Amino acid sequence: MKYTPRTIAFLCDLIHPPMTPDPRPIQRLHNAQFEGGDPAYKSYNVTAEGALLSNPVSAPSANSSVAFLGDRIRFREELSGLTVESFAERVRTICEAVIPLVPIQLFTAQQVTVRTLVNPRNFPDSRAFIKAGMFGFDGEVGEFGREPQLYGMRMVFPPSPEDPSAHALRIESFNSDPRSVFVENQATFGPTVLQNGLQPLEQNVHSAYQFVVERALKFLSLFDAHQEA
Repeated sequence: MKYTPRTIAFLCDLIHPPMTPDPRPIQRLHNAQFEGGDPAYKSYNVTAEGALLSNPVSAPSANSSVAFLGDRIRFREELSGLTVESFAERVRTICEAVIPLVPIQLFTAQQVTVRTLVNPRNFPDSRAFIKAGMFGFDGEVGEFGREPQLYGMRMVFPPSPEDPSAHALRIESFNSDPRSVFVENQATFGPTVLQNGLQPLEQNVHSAYQFVVERALKFLSLFDAHQEA
């Protein structure tokens, strides 16, 4: 069964050995991008934690930014409409531009978070889908004396010899839209030695997304069957 995922967030933390944040190289990067005529981020700010590049957003909960902190570079795209291809490319290209300016030789880990929404085909309410379709619950929750308003599950897939990445998967009903199932994958990848190239950073973003659309959604589809009255 095919779903049309609506991805609402991409996050990426590139963790490196601790260093004192220096906003000056990031300002030079920002200036160079403006001189090139097509900056990925329009604004430059300095916070107590480090330098921040960002774009204006319209929704209160939206975010489009990259922060250069003492132990990581943190990309955030929430409700910004960026595709997985554009986000993955942005992670790589921003790092390619900033690495010559800062004393980072190694990313010790990369953590990518993907959050998306899908609508079950045979259930108008995601709570009913998870409760009855996935869990097979009927009257058991009556022991609580009231009906839960959120159902969900969490699965953790540690690294294996066949796949060295780790994935923490959340599947929940979505309070803001009861028709939608919320799916989050937080994927963790091992070190990236920068002198070997930054293409793995882009590939890891795609791998985290593919875990959702090729594995998690296929898993959901196994329970999305018509329920007899």
